[in-house]
Amino acid sequence: MTTPLIIAIPSKGRLQDNTHDFFARAGLPVKRPGGARNYRGRLGRFDAADVEIAFLSASEIARELSAGKAHLGVTGLDLVSETIANPEESVHVVTPLGFGFADVVVAVPDAWIDVSTMADLVDVASHFRARGGASVAGGRIRVATKYLALTRAFFAEHGLSDYRIVESAGATEGAPAAGTAELIVDITTTGSTLAANNLKVLDDGVILKSEANLVASRSASWSEAQRAAARLILDRISAEERARGFREIRALVQAPELTARAAGETFGAIAPFGTQVGQPLLLHCPTGNAADCARLLRDHGAPHVSVTTLDYVFTAQNPLFDALAEKIPAAG
Repeated sequence: MTTPLIIAIPSKGRLQDNTHDFFARAGLPVKRPGGARNYRGRLGRFDAADVEIAFLSASEIARELSAGKAHLGVTGLDLVSETIANPEESVHVVTPLGFGFADVVVAVPDAWIDVSTMADLVDVASHFRARGGASVAGGRIRVATKYLALTRAFFAEHGLSDYRIVESAGATEGAPAAGTAELIVDITTTGSTLAANNLKVLDDGVILKSEANLVASRSASWSEAQRAAARLILDRISAEERARGFREIRALVQAPELTARAAGETFGAIAPFGTQVGQPLLLHCPTGNAADCARLLRDHGAPHVSVTTLDYVFTAQNPLFDALAEKIPAAG
C-alpha cells in the first residue's frame, strides 16, 4: 500500500480561508469530509490514497515539515525561521503565496524618545546593566517575545547582549505596560496594536518580513508516486501563477510580425503561437502593460482589439517543481 503525499494546511482562521482560495484558484479545491472536526481531507480530484490534507496549526505545520511527517505545507516564513533549526537544510520554500503578510519587529515604549535604532537600544541596555535596576533581574533589560531564536540571532547581529528574554504566553504587546518587560519582539501587520499599547518599532528593528509560503520538507521520504503528485499540483499552481501575470490580447493586424516585435520591445509581450499573416495576432502581455499594448495594436491598424484574463498558462518547464526536485532526495 502506497503512502499518500501529505499536505499540511492551517486548520482555522484567515490563513485557512486564504489557503483554500489559493488551491481553488489552481483548480484544486480543498475538501474536508465531516466538517471542521475532521483533521484529514482531500485535494481536488486526487484520490485520498494519492494526496492527503492534514489540518494543523501554522506552528505545527513548520514542525511537521522539519520532522518529515508532511511533504508540503502552508506556513509563515516567521515560523519556519523560528521553529526550524537550520531551515535551509530541512525545508525548501517552494513559492510565496501572497497573503499572511506580517513583520517580526523590535518595539519599545513611545516614551523612550531618544531610542529609535538598535544602536540606541544597545546603549540603553548598557545603562540598565550598569545601574542594576531593581526591577530588572541582574540589571538586564527584559524582552518579551515568543520568537526566541529570531530575537537572539538579531540581537547578536547588532551587538546587543545585555538583555533577558521573558517568554510571552499571552498578549506580548501588553508586557511593557504590565511591567513584566521593557520592550518586545513580536509580529505585526498594520502596527495598530502596537500603537494602541504606546509602542513604536525601531527604525532598523524589522527582524523579518514574513508571509505565507508553500514549503516542502527535505526530511520527508519522497517516493516516485509522491513526487509525481507534487509535480501535478505544482503544474497547476505554476500555470495559475503565470497566468495572473499576463493578459491575452487578440487583434487582426496587417503586419503581425512587425507588430509583435514592437509589442515585445515596448511592453514585454510575447506571441506564443507565432505571427501568421492573415490570422489574428495573439499576444501575452504583462498585466500592467495590457491597455497600452492594446493601444499599440490599434495604432498598427487593428480595427478591434480584445483583452482577456487567463486562467492557466502551461509551459514545457515547471520552475517550481524543477527547483523542488533539486532539493528532495530521489526514491531508490
